[in-house]
Amino acid sequence: MASNDLVKRSPISLFQNVINSETTLYIFKRLLQAALTLLLASALCFAIVEIAPGDYLDTLKENPQITPERIAELTSQFGLDQPAIVQYFRWLGRVITRFDFGESFVYFRSVSSLLVERIPATLLLAVASIIATWAIAIPLGILSAVKQNTPVDKVLRVLSYFGQGFPSFITALIFLIIAQFLSPLFPVGGMTSINHDELSLISKILDIAWHMVLPTIALSITSFAGLQRLTRGQLLDVLRQDYIQTARAKGLPENKVIYVHALRNAINPLITLLGFEFASLLGGSFIAEFFFNWPGLGRLTLQAVQAQDKYLVMASLMMGAAMLIVGNLLADLLLKAVDPKIKLADLK
Repeated sequence: MASNDLVKRSPISLFQNVINSETTLYIFKRLLQAALTLLLASALCFAIVEIAPGDYLDTLKENPQITPERIAELTSQFGLDQPAIVQYFRWLGRVITRFDFGESFVYFRSVSSLLVERIPATLLLAVASIIATWAIAIPLGILSAVKQNTPVDKVLRVLSYFGQGFPSFITALIFLIIAQFLSPLFPVGGMTSINHDELSLISKILDIAWHMVLPTIALSITSFAGLQRLTRGQLLDVLRQDYIQTARAKGLPENKVIYVHALRNAINPLITLLGFEFASLLGGSFIAEFFFNWPGLGRLTLQAVQAQDKYLVMASLMMGAAMLIVGNLLADLLLKAVDPKIKLADLK
């Protein structure tokens, strides 16, 4: 009977352990902080949009084919005839209760549906860029640190300075020109080919991956250069520590000293930057998506700003803030997984 009771209670006990765990409590606390942060960010974003001169209807008023009655109808439809504070709280209420970000002035569709269409493309490009950046920058940073002051190190340092000094739009433009010269080896725009719908599942995946090559590289160049330099610097600092010298004095193989002892401690600051890098990719994606005609959130946001599509701009800015919060939370949890000695309560 005792064992049966234990079995019956075990799911409840397991649930209680999960609820009371440090990680769960930390995530819950961060989510509460995120809610307050997003609320303040929404007010700031709305204020910035309101301060900007003019609005979407100003362009329509210059069109003689659009009657004043139609302008008045659109003004009422979008709620622009209300005071700014009323517009904000009406918008905020719809977001909280129905996850409704309003209606796009340009597309005459709900902003939420536009975000659902565009966010996956941006996340796909961002994740691919992060994987490519880390897969290249970390090994080269380690090689540069291990070969300090050798010709290999000097070449890698020059490459990192060169890559970091290049503006994103110049990098994207160069790759676009290269794609045109190498056509049809690489596609010069879009996310899929014309016959994408006729392809098999595997062929569709390969088609999207083929279109991702150039925008991913263009988006990764600057991040790769900075991460390589940071990896080199962090690893050199760790290699000078006394416990590394002690490990070498004990006769441990150099590979074990570097990849087990040194790299484990040097990687922590790099993981901390992961959250900021994830969010910064939204800003960087503006350039890559524009040049390569990638149907993502960055390109949509740029078009919304140019057209002064208020609610679409608001939603895009909020998505950027949410990406920063999610990225930092994932970085903290990954840091805890890599180094169990770290207490989540000590992370700020």
